[in-house]
Amino acid sequence: MGKRLHPKVFKVPIDKIRNGYYSDIYFLRYVQVLKRDDRKVHVYYQFFPRKDATVVGIDEALAILRYGTGYYKDEDRARKLFEDMLDVERKIQEAASEFEISKVVALTKDKWIIKQNLAELWVDKWEDIEVKALYDGEEAKAREPIMTIEGDPRYFGYLETVLLGVIARATSTATAVKKVVRAARGKPVLFFSARFDHYWVQATDGYAALKAGAFGVSTDANADYWGVESAGTMPHALIAAYCGSTEDAAIAFDRHVEEHVNRIVLVDWDNDVIGTTFRVVKKFYETVVGKPFKLGVTDPSPIIGSGKGRIWGVRFDTASDLRDKSVAPKDESSLGVCPELVWKARQEFDKVGLKDLKIVVSGGFDEKKIELFEKLQVPADAYGVGSRLLRNKIDITADIVEVNGKPCAKVGRYKIENPRLKLVPKNYWEEE
Repeated sequence: MGKRLHPKVFKVPIDKIRNGYYSDIYFLRYVQVLKRDDRKVHVYYQFFPRKDATVVGIDEALAILRYGTGYYKDEDRARKLFEDMLDVERKIQEAASEFEISKVVALTKDKWIIKQNLAELWVDKWEDIEVKALYDGEEAKAREPIMTIEGDPRYFGYLETVLLGVIARATSTATAVKKVVRAARGKPVLFFSARFDHYWVQATDGYAALKAGAFGVSTDANADYWGVESAGTMPHALIAAYCGSTEDAAIAFDRHVEEHVNRIVLVDWDNDVIGTTFRVVKKFYETVVGKPFKLGVTDPSPIIGSGKGRIWGVRFDTASDLRDKSVAPKDESSLGVCPELVWKARQEFDKVGLKDLKIVVSGGFDEKKIELFEKLQVPADAYGVGSRLLRNKIDITADIVEVNGKPCAKVGRYKIENPRLKLVPKNYWEEE
């Protein structure tokens, strides 16, 4: 908890932040009025979640404050330069899409000249504000302050939109992930939400998921802030490309994917996870070992485990409206990846020497479903979670509660002291 990320990690679009490109217009006008009226006040801002939460996004908010606290000494010129920069960016995108390299190079040079001119107009006021905050990954109760800012709002008031947004997004993801991590009782949770939202949010979501205890994430963007490697299993699309042969897809996957990657085979293509697993093991063994394989007689252990030439686990992803062949029809509890399916598979796997083959389950898993599996002691080894984690949102609110050292807040809001908040040093990324 005692180390914050360097602001450069977040790739903050500094010029767009400083020019209010992502800010609600009413916050821009709020600061505009204060500047034009020469209204100098010292305010105390208080940020808090509306629900109990696992707080993430603080470090990204600090990066925005670090680069965005200040003002342009010639706002009209800065605005014109910024509009020119946006125009150049559009031209760069057009040239890049046509692979006109010389044009891209020339335009990029123009862009950086504009950026330099903007930087020369910027007056940095980061030193003039005081920030206190929790660390990413800490938990907070509803309405408990998670960050405070003291200073002249003319320098940072326009940032309220983006500060709230980055904290709300990351906190929502982290809170959902923390719940499933707790429900999993120490079993790995794989974060597979990338395909359920816009790619721009993958880095924030992945960082939040890992901070909340997820075992792995599925895209390089998810892993960007951490610098870890993305993880995943083979997809249904690969099986389709091998004409529906899971065993052929698994062998090709093993042949060409990096050696250190654990091979996790998706086995629900034929809606028969047990039978498909047995077919995969047989062909995999005969391909890797080069000897005949007889289920229940041949020891499969040479091809079970980590890395190339071995199967680490199989993944069940049966659709919620289907019943696997091994499951007896009953009611809705027989559909999808249900407890009975995992129990039967584990029993059948163990009978033929596959005790070390891991079972990864996915498809509709959330906190409640994982809690049920753990309560029933279903022998799943890892959980894959996705869209369910993005449905519940945590709103973050910011209020001014003091002005010039005196209470001043809308009805129902007031200053709340939180001794857990830590002062953010000016070079906070160096603190231990």
